[in-house]
Amino acid sequence: MARVKRGVNTHKRHKKLLSQAKGFYLSKHNVFRAARPAVMRSLATAYIGRKNRKRDFRRLWIARINAGARANGITYSNLMHGLKLSNIDINRKMLSELAIYDAPAFATLCTTAKNAIAK
Repeated sequence: MARVKRGVNTHKRHKKLLSQAKGFYLSKHNVFRAARPAVMRSLATAYIGRKNRKRDFRRLWIARINAGARANGITYSNLMHGLKLSNIDINRKMLSELAIYDAPAFATLCTTAKNAIAK
């Protein structure tokens, strides 16, 4: 019985990993033993970064909404509470866009929230 030679499969596996390491510094882009941990680490941090991006954008939107709300004489938490009481469902991304690009519309939402809290 002929022996099994795995050189082709190993070469494919190494080539695939080294293509993921393209652009890495020093020997990490062309030496398999150096590239493997670097690629594994970069994939792990990319996974974490995709989760962090969502958190970071939410924090940015809240900061923008808070700045716009305080310019209209209301705090962020009171604004959100007032909007909920007046059954206005608008997400934070759109609220922040309104605060930046359409100040009169955002001011209208702020007065609506103030009126809802006052009742």
